[in-house]
Amino acid sequence: MKVSELKELIGAVSLTPEVSEDREVTCGYTCDLLSWVMAHGDEGMAWVTVQTHLNVIAVAVLSDMACVILPEDIRMEEEPLQKARDEGMVVLTTKLTAFEICGKLAAAEIPGKAIG
Repeated sequence: MKVSELKELIGAVSLTPEVSEDREVTCGYTCDLLSWVMAHGDEGMAWVTVQTHLNVIAVAVLSDMACVILPEDIRMEEEPLQKARDEGMVVLTTKLTAFEICGKLAAAEIPGKAIG
């Protein structure tokens, strides 16, 4: 599934519309502890988090993720959004809760990140 299809699936809006949504989503992950995500982040991952600071973008780029998803219509400030644009990282926001987002990913047969 491409990021553009994921965006439609979860009723999201892109906070970085300038960034291509053609990346393939290979798995999903939900976590707000950045050190944990750094250890378990993966290429192509769709990462659901309530965190909105600059380090979120750094971690997503470091792991070559497909996108960052902010639940519950959370917004990100301009500085991290500009960094996301500069790095080519899609940031989405949706009214859905993190739980609902994960349920839709699972129903669409997007696997969770396998640990171990």
